[in-house]
This record gives sequence, C-alpha cells and structure tokens, in this order.
Amino acid sequence: MIGVLAESSEYAVVREFFELFKTQWEFYRDDRQYEVVLSTGDVPINVSAKLLLVYGGRPLSFDIQSETGASDQRDSGRILNYRKLRIPIYGDSVTFPGTNSDLLVDENSGEAVAYLHARDGKPAVRIGYDLLREVAILLTAGQPPENADIPSLDLHVVLLRDLIIASGVTLMEIPPVPEGYRFIACLTHDVDHPSIRKHRLDHTILGFLYRATLGSLLKAVRRRVTIRQMWANWGAALKLPFVYLGLAEDFWERFDCYPALERVRSSFFFIPVKGYPGRSGAGLAPNLRASGYSAAEIAGQIQTLKLAGCEIGLHGIDAWLDSSKGSEELEEIRRITGTRGIGVRMHWLYFNEQSPVTLERAGADYDSTIGYNQTIGYRAGTTQVYKPLEVIRLLELPLHIMDTALFYPTHLDLSPKEARKRVGNIIDNAVQLGGCVTINWHDRSIAPERGWGGFYVELVEELRARGAWFATGAEAVAWFRKRRSAAFEEISCESHVLNGGFTEDAGNSLPELQVRFHNATNMRDQSRVDAIWQTSLSAH
Repeated sequence: MIGVLAESSEYAVVREFFELFKTQWEFYRDDRQYEVVLSTGDVPINVSAKLLLVYGGRPLSFDIQSETGASDQRDSGRILNYRKLRIPIYGDSVTFPGTNSDLLVDENSGEAVAYLHARDGKPAVRIGYDLLREVAILLTAGQPPENADIPSLDLHVVLLRDLIIASGVTLMEIPPVPEGYRFIACLTHDVDHPSIRKHRLDHTILGFLYRATLGSLLKAVRRRVTIRQMWANWGAALKLPFVYLGLAEDFWERFDCYPALERVRSSFFFIPVKGYPGRSGAGLAPNLRASGYSAAEIAGQIQTLKLAGCEIGLHGIDAWLDSSKGSEELEEIRRITGTRGIGVRMHWLYFNEQSPVTLERAGADYDSTIGYNQTIGYRAGTTQVYKPLEVIRLLELPLHIMDTALFYPTHLDLSPKEARKRVGNIIDNAVQLGGCVTINWHDRSIAPERGWGGFYVELVEELRARGAWFATGAEAVAWFRKRRSAAFEEISCESHVLNGGFTEDAGNSLPELQVRFHNATNMRDQSRVDAIWQTSLSAH
C-alpha cells in the first residue's frame, strides 16, 4: 500500500495519477502503516515506511536533514535522463550537486536530480521535482511540440514503479493492457471532404489542383511520391471536369472503403453543419474551416458504416466553446444514427483548457481532440485514456498519429521511410508501456491527390503484427472505464505470498483486465534494479 501525503488542492491530480498507475494506494492516514509513503513536500517527522519518496521542486527541510544542499532551482525547462530515457520537467525543479548519484540527472549539467538517503535506517529517495505539478501540467496545458515524441507522464510512472520495486516492496498493478493483447489501436477518420463535387472553384479545389499537378511533380523530384503516384494525380486533375458532369466517378467519395481496407471496426467523425466555420477564441473562425457538406446530406453512407459495425461520432464545430451549441451538434449525430453515447473530435483540433467541462455539459461521452496538428506524439504525455481534471465523467482519448501531420509540406513533410520510423517509435512505446495508439486518417487520404492509402494499409498490418486489440474509440474508452472501475481488495503478505485481488464491473464483452505482480526478483532486467539501488545508504 502506498500512502500519499498531499495538499487538499492536489487531491484531484493524485486520484487521476493513480488511475493511470493503477495500484493500491490511499491518502496518508496517521493510524496506518505503509510500505511506501509518497510526499510532495516536507515530511512530518513521525512518518515511517519501508520506503519514503520525497518529491519537490524547491529546497526542503529534508535536504537539510540529509546534509545535502539543493541548488540550480528552475521554474521550468529541464530535461532529465533516467536510464537512457528522457523526461521533460515543466514545473519547478532542483539539482543536488553534492551527491554522486547518477539515478536521475540533468541532461545538460549532469548534476543529480535525485539521491538516496538513510532515514531512521530505512531508504528514502529525494526527487527534485514536483510529481503532481508535472501531472497537472501535462493533463491541462500539455507538452510543446518539441517534446511530442516523449510519453512524459508514462515515464513518471515508470520511474516511480522502478523505485518502489527496487526497494524490495512487492507491487500489484492493473496495467493499461487488455488480456490477450499488447496494447490498443484505435483507427479513426475525420470526414472533412466526402465528395469533390460539393466543391466548386473554392480554396479546396484550387489546393487540390496545385497539389495534384505542380505539387506532385515537386514531390516526385524530392522522392516524396513515386512517378506512378504523380501520374495518378495528374490523371485525377484531368478527370475533374468529367466528375462535375457526372461522367466520371467522384474519387473523393471513397471513405466507406475504409472497413474493407482495415478489416476491423473503426470510428468516423462527421461535421453536423454545412458552410459554417464556427468560432475561434477571438470571434469567427477562418472561412477555410467551413465544411462543404453536412452529416444529414450523407446519412445513407453513415448508416452503411454503422451497419458495418463502425462507430459514428461528432466532428464538432462550436462544441469546444459553447455547451448549448455542442448539445445541438451532438443531437444531430444522434438523430442520424439513433445512438445516444456520442464521442467528439473537434474540427481543426480546436480546444482550450475549459473545453472538457464544456463538452461534458453538452453531453459528449468522450473526446478525442488532444493531439497535434503539426506533429505526432503525446500532447498529454500519455498513451492512456484519462479523465481531465475538471470533469466528472468525460474521458479523453488522446490522438497520437495524424496523416496530415506526417506528410503535409507545412508540417513534418516526411518521406514514407521517415514516417515509418516515426510511427514505429510510437508503436514501440505502446508495446512497452501499454495504452492506446490513436490514429486519424482523413476521409480523402486514400484518394488522389494524397494517395496515402498504401502507407495506411502497411501501418494497420504493423499494428496487427505487434499484437494490438483494434477497438473503436467508444470501445477503447469503455475498456478504460472498466479498468477505472476496478477496486483493490485488502492485500496482505504472508510468507512472501501476496494474498488479495480486485473487483470490477462485469457484464460486457470487452477484453479482461490483467493483474501484474512486480518485485525485485522478477523484474525483467535485474541490472536495472541494481543500478537504481547501487548508491550506498552510508553515503549520506
């Protein structure tokens, strides 16, 4: 059992952190004995545990008691190295130059940011940043794009878990991994342009003509597309007048081909209103944001997708900013589909820190907007579905990979080979950490002039080969709700055998939860334990 010492203002952060690190814990009580006590500030003198973990981004009385000085205090902007892992710190942090510990060090200076100390003959670890502050920053403001490739929040869990196990404490955990799989994969599609006929000589068509002709030539020269793809794009541009005359197939009207390509159920987000750009934080959004269709106009195709088992969600316009507008937008999707629980992803990923509360009031079941337009990775620092701190029930399914971020010249502008490497890193992290890889492949990305269908099929097959459970957004969120509902029963240790278990809500067809037992003798890498605990207790 972990006893957590925290201020009452931090309780919501503590609760959410221990939904991500699903292990046995409670807020510290004076009348209980704990194997581990985790504190985010000065520790009362009477606190005792097999392991004491003291987090704090400023000098503490603990540092005076241990005769270790804290220095180089910073308000933000530090990268820490932990066993070849890079962990960004966004809040206050300090270093401890008087120690010789290399457990956790500043990437630039090499100074220690953690040290081991004997307190009343028992190990205590001082970590020079505020864990709960870091969690709060990641779940609200999120990470800047330059750190997008780092699952920072999940690495805070890794460090904490390792410290506990290395001390000899046996830990029971429900990992974010469905039984029988290695991670979750959500294939999602924002439907922005379901028909090229719905556009006349507007910015969408002008952009298409440029990218299909001169743009394709330039990409072919730079080996971003093949010569065959370039010819296909030129052919599509030449075919455009015949599409308008009804003499040729509308080659953007292909989003309903996705189920056959994927061979699994996926999620589609549809725009509720035509010709309205919505609002930005400063007034009307740019006219470019307005859609050339409404969900009602393609209700037949939506029903076909629903019959194929796909999820239908809302690609919201004003729902992120106005709960009454959000209710109207959600109700339009409900009217078309007959489904009550509707998930949301905002068009152009519009969002602010108040959006979770606004969407919850509007009646959304979950949101999947938190991601990047210009890059791929972990805006909230995690692979997991989480609950934003201000809401009661709404969950966030973070977005990790988006096609336009990978290939647009104004974004990452990657070649297929480069894109495979970047995406491969995210899949590798999911295999190691669990959680979910959420992908957004737009409706027309398998059509000319984008032609990203071949890459997408390879990506889906890679996810399948790596052991993913393919879930719709709603299914992934439901599985994490199931995990969150699990409650630990009383745990006791007798003769080195751990007794106890957990209870969970039953009655659904989702994959089962797993239970993992961690201790220093069954860690996969024993050298990792030795390295963590190699500092002599007598050194301080």
